[in-house]
Amino acid sequence: MRRVALKIAYIGTKFHGYQRQPNYRTVEGELLKAFFESGVIEDTWKAHYSVAGRTDKGVHSTGNVISFITDEEIRLNYLNGLLPKDVKIIGEAKVPYGFKVRFPLSRTYTYVQPFNPFEEVEYDFEKMKHAMGYFIGEHNFRNFSKRNEKNSNRKILDIDLKIDNDMMTFKVVGESFLWNMVRKMVTSLLLVGKGDLQISDIEKLLQSTDLRETIRLQPAQANGLILSDMNYKNIKFKDYDYPKNKLIEELQKQFMNNKQEKYADAKLIEMLKGM
Repeated sequence: MRRVALKIAYIGTKFHGYQRQPNYRTVEGELLKAFFESGVIEDTWKAHYSVAGRTDKGVHSTGNVISFITDEEIRLNYLNGLLPKDVKIIGEAKVPYGFKVRFPLSRTYTYVQPFNPFEEVEYDFEKMKHAMGYFIGEHNFRNFSKRNEKNSNRKILDIDLKIDNDMMTFKVVGESFLWNMVRKMVTSLLLVGKGDLQISDIEKLLQSTDLRETIRLQPAQANGLILSDMNYKNIKFKDYDYPKNKLIEELQKQFMNNKQEKYADAKLIEMLKGM
């Protein structure tokens, strides 16, 4: 018996989240189908199967990690052949038998926010970057979650914002996160940029007082969120190009389909305005 750790990448668009659910297509459901068919896992309980991050519906990943115990040889090409086009195993690592996949040193999330060409909004990026500094360190993030957690203290190690011509990209690194926490952090920063929230409001929201009824933060859309990395002490993953390239091929097809829809929508708007 040995423990294995596998890095999983997936396009979350057509999945109802990571965690298996009856009557819904999920990332975990597809993975376990492949594992059961290949004989790598016969029983998830006996295999001590576990995952680092249970992402929500529509959320993507380039760095989620699963771990389990098996006697069988892990043949990645064979397993990836059993998996659908929108989820692939892209890496593996040698880990000790007592490896705890749920406790990385840090997790990294990337959030992509396009600018809305139909809105006349000028974001104050300097104000947003100033507000970002308040997230660094350990704070009470209860106002950035939907749930009432027993312990809502979380530690943010780094947060970054890059601005391109047509989008903003946020990168958030933390030890762990509450449900919807990153997406609500993004919403708060966008509101600061628009002038709808003040920097002082971010300070208030990071206190232990529950302000969810007075300052309502809707989570930013799930399809902009990517679970991009997990960092474990003394664990190095070996990544494989072939499954990455297969996922890239699928993404390129989706990109072109979405681009065609985007331009068709723009043309419809133009035509309707001219009628």
